[in-house]
Amino acid sequence: MLDALLVAGQTTSAELISIVRADEDRTAAALQRLLDLALVWEAPGGLRALTGVADAMRGMPGLVSGLRPSSPEPPDPEEVAARIAELSPAATALLHHVADHGGEGTTGAARRTVSPAEARTPAEELISRRLLVPREGDAVVLPGEVGLALRGGRTTTEPVDDVPALATAARDPALVARSAAGAAFDVVRRVELLLDHWGVRPPGVLRSGGLAVRDLKAVAAALHVDEPGAALVVELALSAGLVAEAAVADGTPSWLPTDEFDVWSGRPISERWARLVGGWLASSRVPSLVGSRDAAGKAWNALAPELSSGLAEEARRLALEVLAEVPEGEVLAVGTGVATVVQRIGWLRPRRPTVFSDLVAAALGEAAVLGVSGAGGLPPSGRRVAAGDLPGAAEAIDPHLPRPVDRVLLQADLTAVAPGPLETEVARRLHLLADVESRGGATVYRFTSGSLRRGFDAGWSAIEVRDFLTSVSQTPVPQPLEFLVDDVARTFGSVRVGHAEAFLRSDDEAALAALVHDPRARTLGLRLLAPTVAIATSPLDVLLPRLRELGAAPVVEAADGTVRVSRPDLHRASTRRGRRPAGAVEARQAAQVQAVATAIRAGDRARSSRPAAVEVTHPSAALAALREAIEAGSTVVIGYVDSHGATGERVVDPRRLDGGRLSAYDHRSDDVREFAVHRITAVRPA
Repeated sequence: MLDALLVAGQTTSAELISIVRADEDRTAAALQRLLDLALVWEAPGGLRALTGVADAMRGMPGLVSGLRPSSPEPPDPEEVAARIAELSPAATALLHHVADHGGEGTTGAARRTVSPAEARTPAEELISRRLLVPREGDAVVLPGEVGLALRGGRTTTEPVDDVPALATAARDPALVARSAAGAAFDVVRRVELLLDHWGVRPPGVLRSGGLAVRDLKAVAAALHVDEPGAALVVELALSAGLVAEAAVADGTPSWLPTDEFDVWSGRPISERWARLVGGWLASSRVPSLVGSRDAAGKAWNALAPELSSGLAEEARRLALEVLAEVPEGEVLAVGTGVATVVQRIGWLRPRRPTVFSDLVAAALGEAAVLGVSGAGGLPPSGRRVAAGDLPGAAEAIDPHLPRPVDRVLLQADLTAVAPGPLETEVARRLHLLADVESRGGATVYRFTSGSLRRGFDAGWSAIEVRDFLTSVSQTPVPQPLEFLVDDVARTFGSVRVGHAEAFLRSDDEAALAALVHDPRARTLGLRLLAPTVAIATSPLDVLLPRLRELGAAPVVEAADGTVRVSRPDLHRASTRRGRRPAGAVEARQAAQVQAVATAIRAGDRARSSRPAAVEVTHPSAALAALREAIEAGSTVVIGYVDSHGATGERVVDPRRLDGGRLSAYDHRSDDVREFAVHRITAVRPA
């Protein structure tokens, strides 16, 4: 209704209702709603939209016609139809093309002032009959009365009051509840495994913020998910406050689990799930964008600060509210259900940008991964989430969650089979000693020398590894696994690696030993590796001068064992620039004089062509006239006082009036400029 009023201009309620393709009773109710909101008011000449509504409606997608406002004095619909009937087939096709693509085009080589009899091209046929109206530059627009005539006297070709139906199918509610509970358990376990891993080996933070692509791939491999799934897991941890950016011991910014993670991991699984869902619902993060590229071609990284949208939270809540309308025992149909939810929300929120549909579709997918929905429908726990009752949702999902086990089946092929979800502590230790080979109803772990070495790196001994395997296995530990543990323990630590900045080598063992044990060399970090070789933790540029202070005469040895002698770097000062060449000052002064003369001549030409001054208009009347011109899209002449106090007239097309500034197309400068409203002295139609 509001869009139809902007197209028709000032009109009666009966005429306005007649041009909207919808039920008349609903249309009348919508009109009354607009009057109650003061977006429409009853002027003496008919209904009018509030000033500023046109600016708010312009450029936004949704259930609006896309038509331009009608002309200030539009012809009768019969006359418009007669003009259209006179067109050639090519001109008719061009008119429909402009109407279907925003109602605006360019004239190209067509003449702007031509009679119907002289028109030689389809564009000239339309311009000569005022079916396309020229604007500034070479632009032409389709008036609203022509667009209405092309659509049979209505603003849209389809009814706008039909609520899109949801495509559904029958499904057992118990299956929906079990599917959601299984997904909820998986996402909680994956977040826990991710943060356990990051607590030991935290990934670095990119200079621009976010997580590097290689680190995201490592997460996907560790969790046995694809990269979009890994991005969702890390974003869930961030939204729930379980991971944050912090500096490690060497000062490198890294992604680390927060203190809340230790508290969260000790809670029941249902409460941990509710914490993740609450963070997801209230978050503005958009995990679905990870891996795609922005308008500048830059790839979006997970955990990047810019990876957010103010519409994300609304999209998630609306998606769950619409999904909650599906009756129990029914779910969204496979293939078409998600599209119908997007259409329904598009009808409910027609003023949202086009990206809102993508956010809604992504929210439905994220809800399925989180276990809020299952098999395309909402279980009782999901309906509690849609209602905002997270504690109730945790209680509702708890009976359906799989019960954890604390035993595995060790097999002779160096694998372990967990017949169900493992308890948290058992799963953590088993993940340290074995790699996950497959997931499903039963998880299969494989022991390798590399996986067992992780346990030894963490400080485990061979006896501790055997004791753990014995305690969690329902069967005796197979002999091949015992041999593998002993073999890894025997070779572990046979090669040692340390840190050194420089080495010292001397044939005089006594002199080298005295230097290492000298109290004055304590800060150099010297340590003997052999009677004739020592290492230092100090860098070479610090070590050399200190050794000379201690009375030694060291020389630097190259990589090939030869002695390298170098002289100090030579320093030079930059040569001062000489005086400017003769004639440069005179040339610059001549250029300044020329510029001043050009400005004076331009001012003289402007003064000679300035129109006669008009009477001063009251400020309120000037503002009203400017708003009328903005709504009608007409041209006006304004009296304007510039920054030097000189008064002149400007021929302008007002575009926007906001914050004491008028944005308008200036015919003299042929561009869009801003004018201070308090400097405008008069306004009159052109």
